[in-house]
Amino acid sequence: MNVLVAMDSLKGSISSKEANLAIKQGLQNAGSFSVRTIPIADGGEGTVEALVEATNGQYFNKMVTGPLGDPVKARYGILGNEHVAVIEIAEACGLPLLVNSEKNPLGATSYGVGELILDAIENGCNQFIVGLGGSATTDAGLGMLQALGYQFFNDDGGLVNEHGGAALTTIHHIDDSNVPDQVRECHFQVACDVTNPLYGENGAAYIFGPQKGANENEMIQLDDGLRHFASVVSQQFDCPLQMIEGAGAAGGLGAAFSSFLKGKLVPGVTLILQTIGLEETLREVDFVITGEGKLDHQTSMGKAPAGIAAIAKSHNIPVITLAGDISSALPQSGMNAFFTIVPGPMTLEQAMNTEIARKNLERTAEQIGRTVRMFS
Repeated sequence: MNVLVAMDSLKGSISSKEANLAIKQGLQNAGSFSVRTIPIADGGEGTVEALVEATNGQYFNKMVTGPLGDPVKARYGILGNEHVAVIEIAEACGLPLLVNSEKNPLGATSYGVGELILDAIENGCNQFIVGLGGSATTDAGLGMLQALGYQFFNDDGGLVNEHGGAALTTIHHIDDSNVPDQVRECHFQVACDVTNPLYGENGAAYIFGPQKGANENEMIQLDDGLRHFASVVSQQFDCPLQMIEGAGAAGGLGAAFSSFLKGKLVPGVTLILQTIGLEETLREVDFVITGEGKLDHQTSMGKAPAGIAAIAKSHNIPVITLAGDISSALPQSGMNAFFTIVPGPMTLEQAMNTEIARKNLERTAEQIGRTVRMFS
């Protein structure tokens, strides 16, 4: 039997690639299965790995400016066609780069994202897939734009060299004359799974600021900065940032990509599955195994397993879903069966241990394989 295994990562436990290999081993323990594996992501963590592995691409490392201005080592990928780069913004300005005591919502910068884009351009790329998510910043992409050659001036005509959301209220004029032609000619597809506006009660500062360490006063200051920045952009470029769905994603990077870089914001899982050519891969597949760490109501809201199940359902291909925790079954999603990989009582720490998770996936897959073989 031909099986496609396309697991999302079990966040904090095991990567998509490792999960796939564990399931493949379990199926092969059960008998003769022809197994193909594809790493999967939904536009957040694991996006670079999923697309590079699926297209036989390459990984690149670059020292860039981190969220607090210190150098960090960031990884991005170039797909197998050698002209499409895939970037996770969290590699350059993500919350995982900071401990709680280091969070600085007013000063955190996205400058390193721009440096990654420039490095990919130097390596021959003119198309980009960008995963938004997990940013430590609320700077409306100011840092990224500064790195790409955009210049920002204050009321007195002085150049704004400061980074971070605190600098947004000082901007009076924007000059794009020093932006390289290579940047202007690039095309950006941006994986974005939120629809939040740039500012306001549902905007970047108030909704996502607290997880980035912002207190009430800082959220007010950040929201004022985002509002002011949007006003400047609207007056100078006739571009209403507040009207863009998802402008508030990643601290306003959604606004920067969609306006200054003419990027297209699209649901993450849709972008990823189209890029890897899932529909083509499903040909001659007897069933699919997918899953994630926790299966609940959020799974149907743009998560990878739901996207895979929807495509498989359109081809009448059964889907088996695995998870560490199943809080909600989704019978209308195209997922035909659900299995938890946890064999019995254990602590969350034990369940998330990488080696234990690998063994649990392998064991569960073997039992699924043995069951399938009884009826084939």
